[in-house]
Amino acid sequence: MKKLLLAIIVTIIVLSPVYSASTNSWGSGFAITYGETTYNNPSYKNSVVNYFESHTNRNLDEANTEVITAMEVNKVSKDITGRTYPSNQIFSCAMVDLSYTQGIKVVVDESKITVVTSKMYATALKSTGIESGYVVVTSPVSATGESALTGVMKSYEIAVGTPIPENAKKAATDELYTQSQIAEQTGQDPNKIADLFDQVKQEAQKQNLDDPAQIKEIVINIAATLNINLTNEQAQQIANAVANSQKAQDSLTDFKNRLESVTQQASESQGIINQIMNYLQGFIDYIMSFI
Repeated sequence: MKKLLLAIIVTIIVLSPVYSASTNSWGSGFAITYGETTYNNPSYKNSVVNYFESHTNRNLDEANTEVITAMEVNKVSKDITGRTYPSNQIFSCAMVDLSYTQGIKVVVDESKITVVTSKMYATALKSTGIESGYVVVTSPVSATGESALTGVMKSYEIAVGTPIPENAKKAATDELYTQSQIAEQTGQDPNKIADLFDQVKQEAQKQNLDDPAQIKEIVINIAATLNINLTNEQAQQIANAVANSQKAQDSLTDFKNRLESVTQQASESQGIINQIMNYLQGFIDYIMSFI
């Protein structure tokens, strides 16, 4: 019995520094960003923490955290949406866990995020080369969710340990904003508009196109198959957004390589930790059965 207990203690001691190193530095694969308004309000922050805790089995203390300021949001969005936000209106928060390896899964708190859907976020993130990870987006108060993309991208940068090029960030922001505008203007289901963007991007990538005129033809054809009526101007807006996304892809090589590497490491690390914790819990249960 003493030998078994000693083995457990040694295992924990050996594991602790490795685990700590993997979860307390940039590139750990687990990150949270808080809007500065939320972070500075204990009640708001507590509600967000509770939502995150209810949507993960991870210990939030393991995540690297950072505060998203109005300056950061405006830097990306002001030239695209024409909107700027004061420091008391940055509410949205995001959590990213790269140990999830089954593609990309985005969970949106629909009771708070009123415009942007999970599919819209996932589609826009592809403009930054992101097609994997578990993402949770929430806010302590009602918000459209458009500015939350800045926090999601920042969470990925922290989790991966490598910045996303500015042109890719702007392309993703432009795409998300255009999605929400087209959905509102056409009255179509936002997820259907996200599907339109996704299919157009896939076809543009397949044909290696970044010319808006050529992409516009793809937009018109795919919109017709999805029974989405677009004006000439709307088709052009979508084509321009997709063209910007295409042009940004060449700058994303380093980020995508690092994302793939950290995702693999995070998955393997979490798998090992889960196995060890399951073993320890099983052993403790075994000992307790005698007590």
